[in-house]
Amino acid sequence: MRALLHITIFLILLTGGGSAVAQLDIRVNPQGQQQNNAREQQRIAIQYYQNRDYEKAYEMFSVLYENEASHINYTYYLYTLIEQRNFKEAEKLAKKQSRNNPNRLRYAVDHGFVLINASEPEKAARKFDEVIKRLPANIHEIKEIASAFYMRNQAEYSIRAYLKGKELMKGEYTFDIELATMYERNGNYQEMCDTYLDHLANFPEAREEVQNRLQSALARDIEHNLPEILRESMLARYQESPEEVYLNELLLWLSIQQKDFAFAFIQARSLDRRFGEDGFRVLEVAELAMANRDFDAAIEAYTYIMDKGKDAILYLNALIGFLETRYQQIADNIRIEDREMQELETAYIEAIEEFGVHQQTIELLRDLAHIQAFYLDKEYEAIDILNQAIAVPGPESIARAKCKLELADIYLFLGEVWEATLLYSQVDKTYKSEPIGHLAKLKNARLTYYIGEFAWAKAQLDVLKAATSKLIANDALELSLLIADNIEADSSYAGLRLFSKADLLLYMNKPDEALATLDSIKLLGAWHPLFDEVLYKKAEIRIMQGFYTEADSLLQVIGTAYPDDILGDDALYSRAKLQEEIFMDRLKAMDLYQELLTSYPGSIYTIEARRKFRNLRGDPI
Repeated sequence: MRALLHITIFLILLTGGGSAVAQLDIRVNPQGQQQNNAREQQRIAIQYYQNRDYEKAYEMFSVLYENEASHINYTYYLYTLIEQRNFKEAEKLAKKQSRNNPNRLRYAVDHGFVLINASEPEKAARKFDEVIKRLPANIHEIKEIASAFYMRNQAEYSIRAYLKGKELMKGEYTFDIELATMYERNGNYQEMCDTYLDHLANFPEAREEVQNRLQSALARDIEHNLPEILRESMLARYQESPEEVYLNELLLWLSIQQKDFAFAFIQARSLDRRFGEDGFRVLEVAELAMANRDFDAAIEAYTYIMDKGKDAILYLNALIGFLETRYQQIADNIRIEDREMQELETAYIEAIEEFGVHQQTIELLRDLAHIQAFYLDKEYEAIDILNQAIAVPGPESIARAKCKLELADIYLFLGEVWEATLLYSQVDKTYKSEPIGHLAKLKNARLTYYIGEFAWAKAQLDVLKAATSKLIANDALELSLLIADNIEADSSYAGLRLFSKADLLLYMNKPDEALATLDSIKLLGAWHPLFDEVLYKKAEIRIMQGFYTEADSLLQVIGTAYPDDILGDDALYSRAKLQEEIFMDRLKAMDLYQELLTSYPGSIYTIEARRKFRNLRGDPI
């Protein structure tokens, strides 16, 4: 009678109150209409459950289950009873479902789950143990039961189910991947790592799958405990079996994930020697190390390839990479010695003379021109070299476009603004949707900022905020914010015009004129939003001029007076480098690097600061 009442009520709801219409529909197609009604009732009942209206959900699911003891009706009915703390009826329901489905052990798991919620853990444990004992030697059912345990917050029993399944299947199926996943979910990283490594020992061809799963696990590890556990587990296996190729490859992969390029080079070299790979894998590590500014590791890797001899297939690639890395390494120092740049110039000239001028050596010409123009006062020699590179026969290429950008940079350095903007625009137009085109647009926008065309510059910079290159997007955002903040604060643009002029003078290597221009900004008033930028720019100039103590004082003022400003992390990083490279105060440098890591965890300098801190602390590679 109760079930009939519920059905009658829902027929009224579904037909908008027209019972005669409902009766007519049933007579026309009684089976189809009843199925539709049941599905609609189920949908409404689920909605009640999701809305936490458990009383109404209970009333509906009790009827639905009596009419059709489907898995979905049973599951919602069971959980509704548990939510209502009606454990006696819930246990009765789980027993009934289990009796009606004797080969589906998942319902016995539900029985134990009811007992857990009813605060009867000992009875629940006996029920769960019984399920483990009755596990069949069937892969699908073992997975289903283990999943049922996990979904009922019984991760340990889920693991036991997989372990028992491993025994039952006798090597036919290992459940290693499932077990490792459960160990991770249970927070047991050591067991997870060991299980993945055991799996690879038996199935080395699964390395890529395991790497993908480990990469996902590393991303989920918000406390960063996993990397060290994984590294130690791999190293322990490697020491036992250094001949295992999959361990070499796995260690190489992990080293790259952790940006430990020195160790990555060791693994890549080992694989290269074993398989005679001509240095291709080592070259990849060298390029990654270079991109991440680990110059020592990059140079070591490039040198290994060059030591194979000039006839080696990758010799020229390695030589170009080695020279570029050496330039970056020298330029990254606060104090740049003329002698080092002159020696580098000679190395470039010798390389070009040996290999000639062609498509593959265009990069050498570009880098040589940069060194001559910006470090050795040989701007016009540099222009000749770049024009020679641009004229090399062959199709339009990224290498040629880079030479055009370098030439534009030199023209801007010489004050030839029109020549510079023509070249920037040319590259921008040719490579509109590519990173080098975005770089050209950024350089052109910066040029217009230098000459005081702020509105046009900001419009171009705002477009570049969505650039695919994070570095270009960040630079565009930073300059756009500088313009926006100071346009809003100073409608006359007086301060911004002076600052951009000083920026250009500094770019043109006229530090004294740039300093004088920056000092004139103070005459605009007792306060200006550019004052912190002025301090940082003056510190940059003083570093260039070798007045390191004054530069450190200026940077310290930024940290004290403007700690929350956008330049706070820049100032702290620059101070740390001064302490490390100029004042040779290792402890002070470590303190500043650590302060940066703590105060500015999202800074672009965090990776480099962490590496430098560890080097200063003497951490083993």
